Amino acid sequence: MFWKTEGKYLLGIVIGFLTCFYLPVGNVRFDHAVLEAFHLVKWYAQEHVLLCLIPAFFIAGAIGVFVSQATVMKYLGADANKVLAYAVASVSGAILAVCSCTILPLFAGIYRMGAGLGPACAFLYSGPAINVLAIILTARILGAELGIARAVGAVGISIVIGLLMAFFFRKEEREKIAMQPTLSNEKQKRHVWQNILFFASMIGILVFANFGKPMDNTEMNLWMLLYDYKWILTAACAVALGTILILWFDKNEYGEWCVSSWLFAKQIIPLLLLGVFIAGLLLGRVGNEGLLPSEWIAWAVGGNSLRANFFASFAGAFMYFATLTEVPIVQGLIGAGMGKGPALALLLAGPALSLPSIIVIHSVIGTKKTVVFTGLVVVFSTACGMFFGYFYF
Repeated sequence: MFWKTEGKYLLGIVIGFLTCFYLPVGNVRFDHAVLEAFHLVKWYAQEHVLLCLIPAFFIAGAIGVFVSQATVMKYLGADANKVLAYAVASVSGAILAVCSCTILPLFAGIYRMGAGLGPACAFLYSGPAINVLAIILTARILGAELGIARAVGAVGISIVIGLLMAFFFRKEEREKIAMQPTLSNEKQKRHVWQNILFFASMIGILVFANFGKPMDNTEMNLWMLLYDYKWILTAACAVALGTILILWFDKNEYGEWCVSSWLFAKQIIPLLLLGVFIAGLLLGRVGNEGLLPSEWIAWAVGGNSLRANFFASFAGAFMYFATLTEVPIVQGLIGAGMGKGPALALLLAGPALSLPSIIVIHSVIGTKKTVVFTGLVVVFSTACGMFFGYFYF
């Protein structure tokens, strides 16, 4: 009886003790990796929490409070029109220039409000993967063929993954469909166009506040113009949001909105910071190694073999890429001998997933779905890399 009730706690204590006992403190690589982990956490807190995550939490909280469950299920639910649902979910990244972590509160928001697992997973993948500026930079810096392949591959993979997730877990999807009739009589306090403007202003803040500078590409006049005026555009969206809140919302709704946003933040921020720390410990930052030597990665992704494509996909799924940083990283790896196929595989898997995001996804949809989703991302990124590398060796 003791082992059944207390055994797992005893095992955890023993593992924790042995880890502490044999901790390689004093080893140069380990000490440097720990320092890199803290550097990455500090950088993440400074660059992403205030401008990326907090706006995303408020958008997710607004979805939970101001968007009716019936509306979400009508357009993204398990029984929604498949063409419309997957079309919207698969191109969302063209609007949301976010990383794999920033998309998480939005994914959690629509999923908990009744979105089908398939469209929600398509949105989860496509949000960070289909970034217009990142795709243009890929084409300009890494070649037009890689840019086009990345755009087409990301849209296609998001739809296929969504459909397969819905199929694999169709029993749970049928249960969602059974719930839908009970939600059809909900009433909206505002017109649809008012809600659209409300969410558009928040999305504008999220997009413009995090708009990255083009990498010295003078031909990208539109993007440079947006970057030069990013804070003016952010301020304009903030003023629009404040005006909308004053005119169309009441004080009680403010409180509900803040509580809903806080619940997302409370769940997600600790897991994200833990994941970022682990990622920094293992992989370090750009130009600085963690526990895993960068030579191993450069060697493993050389050429266009199945091994190289799989490793690029697998490593990309666990590495953390801030928005747009994947392009110079892949550029450096190509210079070190990386094949075009593995380059595409990394571009398809890397921005869409990361160790921090996998930890949070697990808390939202559970272990089984997380493993399947991660596996599908790796498998289809590998397949796309193999196919692309065959023609562009």
